[in-house]
Amino acid sequence: MAKEKTLDDLFHDTLKDIYYAERKILKALPKMARAASSAELKAAFEKHKDETEGHVERLQQVFEILGKRAQGKTCPAIDGIIEEGEEITEEFKGTPALDAGLISAAQAVEHYEITRYGTLKRWAEVLGMKDAVKLLDKTLDEESATDEALTGLADASANEMAKAA
Repeated sequence: MAKEKTLDDLFHDTLKDIYYAERKILKALPKMARAASSAELKAAFEKHKDETEGHVERLQQVFEILGKRAQGKTCPAIDGIIEEGEEITEEFKGTPALDAGLISAAQAVEHYEITRYGTLKRWAEVLGMKDAVKLLDKTLDEESATDEALTGLADASANEMAKAA
């Protein structure tokens, strides 16, 4: 009979999912920065790329805490979200609506990450993994701050510029 799956298994599986996602996001952010027309949005994407490198390192530390090798597992959700962002980039290139579209695509990524990190943090608490909780919480805070910064950029200029056209 197959071994019963536990919260430990679910935690490890979800960790592999977000590890894959973060590494995909690392590749997507420079493309988004290049596509952005406003200097502020370019800078926001570049800043988040640096943060994302830290997120990958923290995840590697969580894998170490588990005594497991850091490895990703294909995440169709993030693949789809990134693909949608690429479609927006293509379809709205050279238009005043591009930055608003890029922000919406980036926020879809952030919201996915916030969901995953929030869940992993809760599970780490239940599993008594205090060090993992701290690492996951720090990343969760950064993802939430990025989401808020993107909303600020959308409200400050991108949405109005997209509308004005």
